[in-house]
Amino acid sequence: MTDVTILVDVQNIYYTTRQTFGRPFDYNAFWRQATEGRNVVKAIAYAIDRGDEKQRQFQNILRAIGFEVKLKPFIQRADGSAKGDWDVGIALDGIEYGQQADIVVLASGDGDFDLLVKKLRDKHQTQVEVYGAEPLTAQSLAQAANRFIPIDDSLLLK
Repeated sequence: MTDVTILVDVQNIYYTTRQTFGRPFDYNAFWRQATEGRNVVKAIAYAIDRGDEKQRQFQNILRAIGFEVKLKPFIQRADGSAKGDWDVGIALDGIEYGQQADIVVLASGDGDFDLLVKKLRDKHQTQVEVYGAEPLTAQSLAQAANRFIPIDDSLLLK
């Protein structure tokens, strides 16, 4: 059986599917598709913690599906801008857990991850599948992956 590690950039998926489709991502459908016929080594969803109840419920749903949920506090800067970014954490976990799997599934459209994808493919011979909202996924990321899977109707809540 093929071993898989799943890494989800929750903020990126939330905003890109909302902007592209006006509907939320279906994490249950994604889990079924990404894990079919595969052994899950690690599955992590990276999210920002604003401390509200609706968000806590969502995080519990992710845990019930099978994800470990890693949270970072939401930081509001004095100038009004916000900080809440998991790029380094996702990259570090991608290298660590990607070496333990045959395939890494990355759900994000963030072009910063093209370096991670190339490293996994070239140095560790790990296959990488990237799920993203096609119009908002960086070309460099889609091209670096072994397989780019555009998020479509089957991966959205009705």
